[in-house]
Amino acid sequence: MAETEKSELSFRLAVREDCAAILAALKLLAQSIGVSERCESTLQDLEIHGFGDKPQFTVMLAETGGKMAGMCLYFPMFSTWLGKPGLYIQDIYVHEACRNAKIGEKLLRHVSRIGREEGYAYLRLTVDEGNEGGARFYSNHGFIRSDDEYIYKLIGPAFDAFCDA
Repeated sequence: MAETEKSELSFRLAVREDCAAILAALKLLAQSIGVSERCESTLQDLEIHGFGDKPQFTVMLAETGGKMAGMCLYFPMFSTWLGKPGLYIQDIYVHEACRNAKIGEKLLRHVSRIGREEGYAYLRLTVDEGNEGGARFYSNHGFIRSDDEYIYKLIGPAFDAFCDA
């Protein structure tokens, strides 16, 4: 932590060469909330879908002392109710050694400001069940929990069966 306090915090967009560090952070995030088995992404998945011909997401890195302290993976979305584009925050993670320095808050604010400059009007995210610390963090920063909708997903064989029916 002392290293983090002494080093200046900086932000930069991730590049393909950061994929191993991003994947490691995603695996640590899954582990920290007790769902390690659910993180199936591979290095190749991140390289292809984040830094290939048709990028599906953006990653903003927070760095201290030239090392990754945290990351935020996000992508554009559109609300037909609001009639405005927004950003969906898929994952945000701060390495344990860098916590309690407000890096997560600063990282999220940085992404939010860039989004606003680019014409995005809101943020949306989900908090995994059992991630009480995450829920508290977002509530403390003005996020409101949506009680009027449920998340449904269609994955793997069920997705294929639906497509093929």
